[in-house]
Amino acid sequence: MGFAAISGTTYAIDLTLLALLFDVFGWPYPVAVTTGYVVAFGLAFVLNRWLNFQSHGPLGRQTGRYVVTVVANYLLFILALSTTLEALGVHYLAARLIAGACEAVFMYVMMRTYVFRLKRYT
Repeated sequence: MGFAAISGTTYAIDLTLLALLFDVFGWPYPVAVTTGYVVAFGLAFVLNRWLNFQSHGPLGRQTGRYVVTVVANYLLFILALSTTLEALGVHYLAARLIAGACEAVFMYVMMRTYVFRLKRYT
């Protein structure tokens, strides 16, 4: 529930920035989508670490893992998928929504199993 609320909020920020930068200011799509993405995922890291996963692990290690995850997500879904869909004629917001559905699953799995994983001692 927490992940969905945080993701929904930061995704709304992402899409709002995308619409403003692309439609209003006329920025190129890859630049507009990247800017929205960077702002939203910076906020998502802070909120997920603090509120959702309540992590007290080493900040440096988690930040490094998060950066690796975000870069992979960015390349796969944000640039490759959404830009390809937009270039094929899919409305830019629809392209971003489709990519967002894919990224939501990817990001949750990666945050749960890699970024904020709990060490189990037996």
